[in-house]
Amino acid sequence: MGLLDLLRRLRRADREVRLLLLGLDHAGKTTLLKRVNGEDYADVTPTTGFNVKAVQANGVKLHVWDIGGQAAIRPYWRNYFENTDVLIFVVDATDKDRLDEAGVEFNQLLAEPKLAKVPVLVFANKQDVPDALPADAVATALGLNTLRDRAWQIQACSAVAGTGVQEGMEWACKTTK
Repeated sequence: MGLLDLLRRLRRADREVRLLLLGLDHAGKTTLLKRVNGEDYADVTPTTGFNVKAVQANGVKLHVWDIGGQAAIRPYWRNYFENTDVLIFVVDATDKDRLDEAGVEFNQLLAEPKLAKVPVLVFANKQDVPDALPADAVATALGLNTLRDRAWQIQACSAVAGTGVQEGMEWACKTTK
């Protein structure tokens, strides 16, 4: 490896991206964050405030803000919108009864001026559970196909099994170049 290669790697590692991780309670946000960070996720409890992690991925330093999804906490989400590079919205694909509620919250986020044009990654989580909705059904329920003002990606995943998580995070890193 030459000096030029080393300098390129150092420059890439200096790039920082702020990710805002939102979704309803019990969607799997904290499990996803712990999976990405290589932490034990066996005993995850509901987030009553927020978690912040700095994660190195694909030569990029990710600052991930995981905010609790309980109804009482959601009004405070707007305090974290500033300087968001990618919005990650996690949906529990097994909770069909709350999919409409997730859609309402998601569309309110998209209407926020501080999140205008911010790329969106939606994780259709819990795909390891039988009868989970496929990613395309989650995309339809959220109205992703109608988005024209921002880049977006739907990613089927299982935060517990780890499937689909890497692909989604790679998209997030690539989108912010």
